[in-house]
Amino acid sequence: MNPVAFTILGLEVRWYGILISFGMILGLLIAVYTAKVRKVNYDNILDGLIIAIPVGILGARLYYVLFNLSYYLDNPGDIINIRQGGLAIHGGIIFGLLAAYIFCRYKKYDFLALLDVVAPSIIIAQALGRWGNFFNMEAHGGPVTKEFISQFPEFIQRGMYIGGTYYHPTFLYESIWNILVFCILMYLIHRVHTKGVIFFTYFGLYSIGRFFIEGLRTDSLMVMGLRTAQMVSLIGIILWIGYLVYAYKVNRR
Repeated sequence: MNPVAFTILGLEVRWYGILISFGMILGLLIAVYTAKVRKVNYDNILDGLIIAIPVGILGARLYYVLFNLSYYLDNPGDIINIRQGGLAIHGGIIFGLLAAYIFCRYKKYDFLALLDVVAPSIIIAQALGRWGNFFNMEAHGGPVTKEFISQFPEFIQRGMYIGGTYYHPTFLYESIWNILVFCILMYLIHRVHTKGVIFFTYFGLYSIGRFFIEGLRTDSLMVMGLRTAQMVSLIGIILWIGYLVYAYKVNRR
């Protein structure tokens, strides 16, 4: 699997970056529709994203570097090299949300209303971005048998044949799960009007899928012997349930 899509003036343009960029563009197009449904000013969303996206990318890289600190202390020149991967989605979400919150407070925008609008965009961008991991031959699971991998399309089999061994295509599992979550959110965005529920449902459902898929991966970020993504996913599930209970009680009152 060739991670390089094409070369311009000697500069390699990788599928990883292309797919992440397309994911962002697709998310912006979807937000045009969801903003109309939720009656939110799309220009306000663009204002927030201009701040949140670059901060989120920096946060995703910082999160990844911190959990691989020993390597990057020995190889500081690789810290800014994200062309071969190394963006942690949880770091991107945390830093992006923080930047968006500060910006919304400053501009007096409705933070939760904007989050509900962009939640479907975030998850579909994640679904597309996971295919960048496929081209980089990273974020895969443990070894599997030829019989198991033969259930997948031929190009998936070739991409997951690394160093003479077949591996779980966990990027595919997560991409499919994210598309399912996207469909659920697009349904709910027409049905649920309590602010914040759409976003917290995104975070909760994504966390459920990520928790189980992360258990299959071989490149998990670790802290004290525990998989960081699974711990963050558990927190996400708890926050989701807690917000649903809160929203239910508010609506009853």
